[in-house]
Amino acid sequence: MAKRRRVNNLLGLVVLAFLMTGRPIHPYELATMLRRTGKEQDVKIKWGSFYTVIQNLEKHQLIEAVGRDRDGQRPERTLYTITDAGRAEAKEWLAELVAVPETEFPHFGAALSVLGVLSPDEVTSLLETRVKALEEGIARDRTQLTATSTTVPRIFLIEAEYALALREAELAWVRGLLGEILDGTLPGLPQWHEFHRTGELPPDLADLFYEGGPTP
Repeated sequence: MAKRRRVNNLLGLVVLAFLMTGRPIHPYELATMLRRTGKEQDVKIKWGSFYTVIQNLEKHQLIEAVGRDRDGQRPERTLYTITDAGRAEAKEWLAELVAVPETEFPHFGAALSVLGVLSPDEVTSLLETRVKALEEGIARDRTQLTATSTTVPRIFLIEAEYALALREAELAWVRGLLGEILDGTLPGLPQWHEFHRTGELPPDLADLFYEGGPTP
């Protein structure tokens, strides 16, 4: 089970990791670095709460202010560095995320859990649209990854490799489901059609749905 963190926003982990690179950094520069390195594709970042995350890290003594920086006519900016407690927290947090599988709740999974609301014909059309979008996205991302890998060490691209592998696995699975619907081999397909033809659940599904299992 995941440990409850003093700062539980994953953006906090990314900030700690960037501060472990060495020199003090001010929040505006951190935000610029996050955008430049594409971290918005890896972590859900709400820029409106970015400074709140910084404040919470400082509040829990995971980072500390070490001075101020002035760039031309711009206002002074507070420079932060990571503390020993912050280093320990970042390493422990990262180790947990790498080693311990955790259930995630993607939107597509939520949709699949109630897919029967749509008719098989509707789902067929929608899955075909998804397959096309996945194919195009995978081709684009693979091309970009190949080009980037010529100048960027692989250790800095493994999250992109992982994301690409997940999309490729999803594409294979969606194609399989679509094929079962089209060739009529999907278990429960006749009942699914009947539900959309009559507007009522077949008796065996009704027992399962309302009672948690078939009646004796």
